[in-house]
Amino acid sequence: MNPPPVSGFSGLGIAPAYLAALTRLKITVPTPIQTQAIPVALTGKDVAGIAQTGTGKTIAYGIPMLQRLAEVNGLGLVVLPTRELALQVDEALRQVGQVQGLRTAVIIGGAGMGQQIEAIRRGPQVVVATPGRLNDHLQQRTIRLDGVKIVVLDEADRMLDMGFAPQIERIFQTLPRDRQTLLFSATMPDGIMRLASAYMKTPVRVEVAPAGTAAAGVTQEIFVLPREARNRLMDKLLQQYAGTTLIFSRTKHGAKRLVQVIRNMGHTAAELHANRSMAQRREALDGFKAGKYRVLVATDIASRGIDVTGIGLVLNYDLPDNPGDYVHRIGRTARAGAGGHAISFVAPEQRGEVRHIERLIRKSLAVSPVPHDLPPERRAPPREAPYRDPRARPPQPGPAHRGGPGFARGGPGHQHGGGASQGGGRDQRRWSRR
Repeated sequence: MNPPPVSGFSGLGIAPAYLAALTRLKITVPTPIQTQAIPVALTGKDVAGIAQTGTGKTIAYGIPMLQRLAEVNGLGLVVLPTRELALQVDEALRQVGQVQGLRTAVIIGGAGMGQQIEAIRRGPQVVVATPGRLNDHLQQRTIRLDGVKIVVLDEADRMLDMGFAPQIERIFQTLPRDRQTLLFSATMPDGIMRLASAYMKTPVRVEVAPAGTAAAGVTQEIFVLPREARNRLMDKLLQQYAGTTLIFSRTKHGAKRLVQVIRNMGHTAAELHANRSMAQRREALDGFKAGKYRVLVATDIASRGIDVTGIGLVLNYDLPDNPGDYVHRIGRTARAGAGGHAISFVAPEQRGEVRHIERLIRKSLAVSPVPHDLPPERRAPPREAPYRDPRARPPQPGPAHRGGPGFARGGPGHQHGGGASQGGGRDQRRWSRR
């Protein structure tokens, strides 16, 4: 019989079968959160783990959960905020548990309830779920959680940010009291502390870096410029940085428009946001990973858990509403100790938002001058006008055509809308004098 493979994980109490799986996956050096969390979780104690995004939290809770489930003979439950993260966690768990014949069920929105019910009936050992869809199954009594022995809350702070606190509370009301709870988060706001005190038994706190700490290998800079100049600077940056690029937009419609602009610049691009179907989101992510798309434009749905190696540049086309999301966005690059770069576009009047981010990450963001040699504007192709049957009756004039309330849109205020550009220039000068 061959001796078990020896790796950096060998002193953490991991069973030989899972050590072999890690070696097969070429995961040989544990990250700090894995080194600290795995031995504690293997003892059966509750754990509250704090670490930046991209530090290997899935392995940190996945291996202890799988190994202990073999001992306690029960069900494992992983609850996390987004469909994309659920699919990636499920894939990672199945890779590690493949040698043990691991069966999983993924319970997420955007997928058919019937398929999920069938997966539940097959008797999974681990259920990976988003809070909303799991509550749907609980209400329809298509799943029971009284057999759960280990529950994991992954990206707990993001779930609270997304308003899932009521759903999480209902989930815990159905769980048995005799269980192990593992909570992992990149930040530790008051809501997480309340969650831990309500549902965990004297948790061992494992903190790799202070909450809000950005990944060590990422360099950061900001450009202060009016919105109308952003596309031209983005064009120049995409020429300057040749690698894969993840761009964040604040809105779904903004993301869709940006993809059209970027494609018009000659780059392959895909979009990832809530208006896309599950199949479209999966295709965009898989294509980005495989190199089919050089640029992925996403809303904050992608700022957590999107595990794509080798992203060279993260571009915040819009600053996030929540300073904590800035940390998670830029954590898409410089993953697992690698290097990366993050650039943010900032409007002249967003000085306060930058201060909030700097206070959270405890460092100043370097302000870079906007280059003078920006390429000309390359707009998205105009939308085609809808086909109108020439035999159809023409539309009747509404209030806007008769000078009613809608007339203001076409009046003098609308006619001189170019003032936004001038105002942006004045704000730019005020910023530079401060």
